[in-house]
Amino acid sequence: MALNRRALLRTGMGLGAAAAVGVGSPAFADSGAVPGLIRKARAAYAYGSTPVEHLRRTRRLLIDNDNLLGPRHAVAAVRDHIQVIQELRRDAKGADRRDLMELQTQYGEFLSWLYQDLGNPQAASYWLDRAMQWSHTVGDNDLTTYVMARKAQLAGDTADLVDVVDLAEAAQRIARPRSRLAAVARTYEAYGHALRGDADESERAIDDVRNALDGAAADPTPWGVWLNASYVEVHRAQGLEALGKHDQAADAFGAAIRLMPDGYHRDRGVYVARQAVALAGARAPDQAAALGMHALTVAEDTGSGRITNELARLDKALIPWQREPAVAEFRAIFDSTLFHETETDA
Repeated sequence: MALNRRALLRTGMGLGAAAAVGVGSPAFADSGAVPGLIRKARAAYAYGSTPVEHLRRTRRLLIDNDNLLGPRHAVAAVRDHIQVIQELRRDAKGADRRDLMELQTQYGEFLSWLYQDLGNPQAASYWLDRAMQWSHTVGDNDLTTYVMARKAQLAGDTADLVDVVDLAEAAQRIARPRSRLAAVARTYEAYGHALRGDADESERAIDDVRNALDGAAADPTPWGVWLNASYVEVHRAQGLEALGKHDQAADAFGAAIRLMPDGYHRDRGVYVARQAVALAGARAPDQAAALGMHALTVAEDTGSGRITNELARLDKALIPWQREPAVAEFRAIFDSTLFHETETDA
């Protein structure tokens, strides 16, 4: 299928999502791999394990793969494993049936994340809705809270001013008091307030999360374990950028990136691209272009639509300095790799 890349980026779908068209729709595609994966899961008994344990290990490996290489290498495998789980549930009973339903919810939420990073919010929303439905079947309140918080995060990523704060507040209402998940949801609420132009409420929410970090670290829930000072600072930076405080946002992104642990190659690329956009807003085009070049390498390597979309914003923001050598180099490479909008593209 011939794809109009310009139209895709204008609608917020990154080039990573464009590459996934054909496997990116909500309906399952027949990859041909599912029967073999089912046999492999059932064979776990021969190794002193169970299909549930095998699928849990597989999910952890897929998450590690996504952190390092980006979503396009994992999305088909995750879709296939949801079908595997659904097939195994046909004959499962008791605790095994519930454990498989819990895994199906977790895989569904993970698939929504992969599509979100590919730049396909429609598919991401579809799978989050499925995960929400499945989580109620499981009856795990922490899991339901986490999926609700993720819905707030997606609303923030798509700048949904109507739902972002409401969803974050809903997640906090169902979260255990003073839990890590309550702090996660409060983080997304902070960004929502910034998107709505309420700087005071945004900063108040960020301060609440900072004060809750020590207690949240001791929470036994497996959800939101990545909530740390770096993650909170990233959302503070995003809020500052949304509020037009470009200098402060650029500094905050820089601080957050320095605090990031190893292994988050793709996410680091996202934040570097966002810092570049902030630097362009702060009228520092050479620095912005240099960081844009770095982020472009990560975008090509991982297929992250989130990075691609940020670089499209950067490309447009750098137009006033397009004759500067560093800017011209970035825009030329971006153009040859993806595309860029010029001043005449109304």
